[in-house]
Amino acid sequence: MEIPSTRNSGLLFRMIRKFIKKITHPFLKFGAQKFFSKPRLYSYNDIEVKVMPEVFPPHYTLSTKILLDYIQTLDLKHKTFLELGCGSGIISLLAASKGALVTASDINKIALNALEIASKKNDLTLKIVHSDLFDSIEEKHFNHIFINPPYYPKTPKNIKESAWFCGVNFEYFEKLFQQLTSRSDNNIIMILSEDCNIEKIQQIASKNRLQLECILKKKVAAEKNFIFKITSQ
Repeated sequence: MEIPSTRNSGLLFRMIRKFIKKITHPFLKFGAQKFFSKPRLYSYNDIEVKVMPEVFPPHYTLSTKILLDYIQTLDLKHKTFLELGCGSGIISLLAASKGALVTASDINKIALNALEIASKKNDLTLKIVHSDLFDSIEEKHFNHIFINPPYYPKTPKNIKESAWFCGVNFEYFEKLFQQLTSRSDNNIIMILSEDCNIEKIQQIASKNRLQLECILKKKVAAEKNFIFKITSQ
């Protein structure tokens, strides 16, 4: 029997994975919607947040845990730190626990209200800002910015869907990269899954004279996630 090449095996595996996700998606979606119709706790180390039904649930994807593990390795003491689009805020709280001077922003006021409660329960201090990307961010420079973006090309119908969908024409990334060109931040980190159109996102970055440098690749449960550092070309 002829053994398929590594490249062909990888392509076949991705096709099978895509097919399985396609046929199971309706069932997974129904189950997830039912489960997250009530507030659910999410914890990392000794930090715990209550994720409201209107907020992106970190339980549902791998990206949040991967970022948390990555941040755990960093020396953040006295460093300025922005989580752009914080959702539940678990990443911001971890950074604060490591001594960072944290700003957490989001367009979802329900998420921000829950984060304010969580910060008090975890006895951690951070600045919470209601903002669409950098629109209401006053600081012009951060030592670290972390972004777990929406990346599915569909127009969001409500505030919760904005955590999943970046717009049919990738409007989220168009605005993000345009705003980043006028900033001077040190370390801008973004995580993306192989399930999104990374090539299209890279093209938008390049158009704004930015580039995505992969600094970590993590494969969990047959899904690859990539941590990118955004730098000037």
